[in-house]
Formats: sequence, structure tokens, C-alpha cells
Amino acid sequence: MATSQKDFLSTILTVGLLITISLHSTVAKVGVAYGRLGSDLPCTEDVIALYKNNSITKMRIYDPHPPTLQALGGTSIELMVGIPEADLPDLAQCQCHADDWVKANILSYPDVKFRYIAVGNEVSLESRYAPFVLPAMKHIYNSLNGLCVGNNIIVSTSIKTDLLGKSTPPKDGEFKPNVTWFIRPIVEFLSDTRAPLLVNVYPYIAYMNDKEHIRLPFALLQPNSGEKLGGVHYDNLFYAILDAVLSAMEKILASSSSSSLSVRLQSGSVSTTVSETGQPAPPKKKKGGGRKLSDEDEDFLTVENARIYNNNLMRIVKKGTPKRPGIPIETYIFAMFDEDLKPGPEYERNFGIFYSNGRPKYPLRFY
Repeated sequence: MATSQKDFLSTILTVGLLITISLHSTVAKVGVAYGRLGSDLPCTEDVIALYKNNSITKMRIYDPHPPTLQALGGTSIELMVGIPEADLPDLAQCQCHADDWVKANILSYPDVKFRYIAVGNEVSLESRYAPFVLPAMKHIYNSLNGLCVGNNIIVSTSIKTDLLGKSTPPKDGEFKPNVTWFIRPIVEFLSDTRAPLLVNVYPYIAYMNDKEHIRLPFALLQPNSGEKLGGVHYDNLFYAILDAVLSAMEKILASSSSSSLSVRLQSGSVSTTVSETGQPAPPKKKKGGGRKLSDEDEDFLTVENARIYNNNLMRIVKKGTPKRPGIPIETYIFAMFDEDLKPGPEYERNFGIFYSNGRPKYPLRFY
């Protein structure tokens, strides 16, 4: 049964003792993604109340969901709104379609603080949608500027880090040769528009795939767990992954024939925003269940380790990576709630930091 609004509001007013959130844009730029693929999630108005009552000032959504946009109106919450990949062909085909999209989903909500438009999320390069990402980005960018709202809204796209062919040491990071056709023009466009590349960063995946070389404390961002990679000290795996992406972007621009891009590369204009990060905490498997996790992975993917990761994240995003020291890392935690209707492995349905009744899954301190 869905949580009643009265019970939900009562709950969120009592969680302050368990979660303390204080987000300052000049210190730590952290938001939380709000996915809706769950069967027992609170209503949109209650979700917005949960953000506000916990001083979460940034939200990511994956499509221009009208009830969410309406509920956000007049709040101080900054929004990253996504464009689903199914919409990309139309937006790429004609500038007029992008104009219509911006009018319907941006201009129709003048009281919403739009910060990003994410044109596609982790679009597979093997899908038919991949060739449409960049043209759609350009058309949306043109629409925003043509309609005089481009100065306040950033246009980008969100990628997986598996586009990297080499990630360690981070200074040698580079994209796979077979993805260059896709990523090179995107990086060049983002450099030209001074926009960050949106990157979904999941250290737990790297750890699960390479336990022989990656230590658990390094993946959980624990203090005093750093190591030297290519002669550079890295406090944690999160920093290392981000710098590998930055290095790969720099290599693309360094090989560009455009002199203006080379100038911008030298000025350090290449940047990233972490559009997703987090650690799942799936329930323990039952005897005879269909879980496809090894006992070792199950021991790693726990509520306690999710708590450790996200609390450490709040600390490290203030500092910047070795390639961008002192520059806070704008980051979005995935996700607000578990999503039991999400396809894929079961553990990917259990990223939520709140239960559907508004209570925190574990103590979490936002700085």
C-alpha cells in the first residue's frame, strides 16, 4: 500500500536527527537523483517536501515529468532534467522539434530553476540512438539561446566510464578507439560551449571487476587509504576515475585541428560533473532465490558499505581531484529511493538513501 501523505509528512519532519544536510554551492555541490521506477513511491509533492526538509538543493530527473516540474515551481531546488533516448531522433532531425521541446518543457515552467539538460543518459553506442545524441544536443543548445534562456542552462550528455579504454594511471586515461566517432565531437562541442561532460561514476563496479588490484577501502573512499598511481597520490578511487576521464578528454582536444580548442585546453576548460554516483545495498539473498551475486560481492554490497561510501563522498567532493585541486566536484547521488521496477540485476534496484515512507535507510551527513 502506498504511504499516506499524512504519515509521510509526519515522518520527514522527524528525520532531522538522523540526517543533517547543509549544502553550500561554494563548498560541496551535491544533489540527489529522483528516479520513479518504483511501485511504492511517495507522491511527487511529498518527494519535493523531502528534498526541502533535508535541504537537498539539487535534483536530477530523467525526463520532463510534468507533475515533478509543477511541484518544483517556486522552490530553490536546481534541476538537471533528462531527455530520454527515444526522443533523440526527432530532436536531432529538426531544429523546430527542439524549439517545441524547449517551449513545452522549459519555458512552460518559468518558476523552475533549470541547471542542466542531459541529452540522453548512458546511451549505448550499439543502439540506434547513439548517432542522434550530438545533433540533438546542438539543436537544444540553439533553442535555448534563440529563446534567450541559454545563459542559465547547461546542455550536456551523461556517459558511462566504460567508454574508457585505459583508466590507470589516471594521467594516461583515454577513450577506446572504437568510441572516438561518438565521444570526440561531443567533447569538442562541450569545450566550445564551456560545458562539463556528465559522467556516471561508480567505484563499486570497478572494485567488483578487479578485486585483485583495487583495495576495498580505496573503493569506499575511506580516509588514509590512498595510493600512488603514475607517481601521483590519489586519496580514493572516485578521484582516480574522474581524472582518467579528464585526461581522456584532454587527449581528444590535444589532437584536435581547431586552434581555438587548443587554447581552451590550455586554459583548463575541460570539466566534468558527476551526474550519478552511489553504492547499492541489496537485501540478503534467500535460500533458493535467483540472485546472481557471489557471496563475496554480497558481503561487499551492504547497507553499511553504502553508508560508508556516501558519507565519505560528502567529504571528498569539497576538495577536488589531483587534476583539479581545490575545485569542488558537483555531484548527484543515485538515488533518492529504491526502484523495484528497474530492469537489470537486483542489486541495481537498491540504491535508495530513503525508504518510501521518507525515513533514511542509514545515517547520512551532507556537508
